[in-house]
Amino acid sequence: MGILKTKKLLQEERLAPHKKLGQNFLIHKATALGIVEHAKLETDDTVIEVGPGLGALTGILAAQAGRVIALEADAGIVRLHEEKKDLPENVQLLHADVLKTDLSELAPEKPLKLVANLPYSISSPFLFHLIKHQSAIEFAVLMLQKELALRLIARPGTKEYGAPTILLASCAQVELLMEVGPEVFHPRPKVDSMVLRLTFQPTPPRVQALGEFDYPLFARLVRSAFGQRRKTLLNSLASILAKKEQLVRCCEEARINPSCRAETLTLEDFIHLSHAVAAQEPAVS
Repeated sequence: MGILKTKKLLQEERLAPHKKLGQNFLIHKATALGIVEHAKLETDDTVIEVGPGLGALTGILAAQAGRVIALEADAGIVRLHEEKKDLPENVQLLHADVLKTDLSELAPEKPLKLVANLPYSISSPFLFHLIKHQSAIEFAVLMLQKELALRLIARPGTKEYGAPTILLASCAQVELLMEVGPEVFHPRPKVDSMVLRLTFQPTPPRVQALGEFDYPLFARLVRSAFGQRRKTLLNSLASILAKKEQLVRCCEEARINPSCRAETLTLEDFIHLSHAVAAQEPAVS
């Protein structure tokens, strides 16, 4: 659906893109085809679409998968599709906030496959929602604003590298699929976008190599370290280990310089540090 048809439909239905919901409707068919192609769906798959909007991805997904469960937070969009009955028969449209949805209950028979042109307003919380439900997800193909996408594929030592990079890398393999300009949306966003594939299952080799670790403690370490990213580990992690000598000892056991900053540490460094800190209990605060 091109820009003129999109505008006409929205006017006829007295609908408008919600700034609060961060809506930017995809209007470029070739981009939609490219996104679905990267999902590599099979005819017996159940796929979850987050934010179907006017259906740019939905019809293509329905043609390639056995079943599509589309979660839409906008009541006006849900009403539009229900009145026009314009979605394929194998699409189940749910009026739901994905951030309040237990993803594991949508298709409990096997891990989920997700495809989404995400509203920018929920991109970051949605990523953490995926991490929370990682055991229920096979992969997610997501359209994200470029700034966030770059943070997820960043390398240590760069300004984009941060807590989201590490936390996602601890459970998924992240792959850049394509870059998308603002001209493929209505309304046009002020930023570029990227499409990423996040593979949770089978467990990526790098994640398998990490072995078992205390995830809540690991996540606390990562968030604390990057919460004050200009400070050294000795200072940024003071809230976790009360005594500096304990923290120094943990860093030494993990072969990390306590005077370095979080942005220089790899995923493996944080895992090793979490093992060392866990061994200090009950001194962990």
